[in-house]
Amino acid sequence: MPHPRQLFLQHVAQTSDFPLALEIERSDGLYLYDADGKSYLDLIAGIGVSSLGHRHPRVVAAVREQLDRYLHTMVYGEYVLAPQVQLATLLAGQLPDPLDSVYFVNSGTEATEGAMKLAKRYTGRTEFISARYAYHGSTQGAASLMWPPTFTQPYYPLLPGIRHIDFNCEYCLRRITGRTAAVIVETVQAEWGLRTPLDGYLPALRQRCDEVGALLILDEIQAGYGRTGSLFAFERYGIVPDILLLAKGMGGGMPIGAFVARRELMQALSRDPILGHITTFGGHPVSCAAALATLQTLLEEDYIAQVPAKEALFRRLLRHPRIRHLRSAGLWLALELDDFDQVQTVIQYGLAHGLIADWFLFNNRSIRIAPPLIIREAEIEEACRILLEGIDQL
Repeated sequence: MPHPRQLFLQHVAQTSDFPLALEIERSDGLYLYDADGKSYLDLIAGIGVSSLGHRHPRVVAAVREQLDRYLHTMVYGEYVLAPQVQLATLLAGQLPDPLDSVYFVNSGTEATEGAMKLAKRYTGRTEFISARYAYHGSTQGAASLMWPPTFTQPYYPLLPGIRHIDFNCEYCLRRITGRTAAVIVETVQAEWGLRTPLDGYLPALRQRCDEVGALLILDEIQAGYGRTGSLFAFERYGIVPDILLLAKGMGGGMPIGAFVARRELMQALSRDPILGHITTFGGHPVSCAAALATLQTLLEEDYIAQVPAKEALFRRLLRHPRIRHLRSAGLWLALELDDFDQVQTVIQYGLAHGLIADWFLFNNRSIRIAPPLIIREAEIEEACRILLEGIDQL
């Protein structure tokens, strides 16, 4: 029988010519374990997904309980499904007015796609404006928002009517006009390598959208669910979006996403035509049960409150003359070196010594650090020790 790694290379589609091919046997808390039993401290949480760590007991219990009730049904807003109803109600209760209507999907990309359709349907406009160096997903509509075209040009033509602005540039806001259906930005630019909004930028963006009748879509697919030190990152900036995008940390390890808007806006998808946006699996009862347990745990425990102290510990320990910059937004850091080769050296050193790290799509000079929120001081110290030892190899 061929080795699983060989079968992986033969039959599972790869997205690069150099896959890590790390064979995961099991996981628990902060750690992944390979087929030989070696443990790896997961410093990226599956790209921000496992915010409560791997197989959190409350998430696992919620999944098991739902498995004993029912699995798939028709999920797109026709049946009354308790996990959906409870999750939507609790989520809406944490959001400011008027964000009270939740459309569940499978992923962040699908949240972007649904929000784009909603914006076009509600405003009757077709132009979208997004920020350069932002990532909102890989399907054709979401990918159309991406600039530079490094990852998209081979798939042209994509969606027309896309314009771009520079994040944090108030002068650029003049490009938002009466032709604009929506502006979509990340509250914190993730794949740039962490760029936070300057004081006054998001309020100015909100004001400009209001002036011209454009919707404001905030992408918190990575920034949401406590990652930045508040349940939602936009809470820090004194604005409320028209549509909010969520995913990744939402499901505690299960696939789920959502776009959230006011009910009057969301109802545009229910008429002329009816079934204006549907999904076979979005809001799957098991995923909703896991997401409900995740949100309840975040609200009842003090993991989010601990984020600033943990961020400060990372920043205090990660000091080295080879580190060019260290940017952070809560328990989410970008450790910048000179180039991609140096980043790869440190990442490979980490793998050899039981640590998983990664880089950013639009900043391959920086190492991504986004551990589960449950990480403790001892694991932070161990992670920083390994990272610094890796940098010593440069």
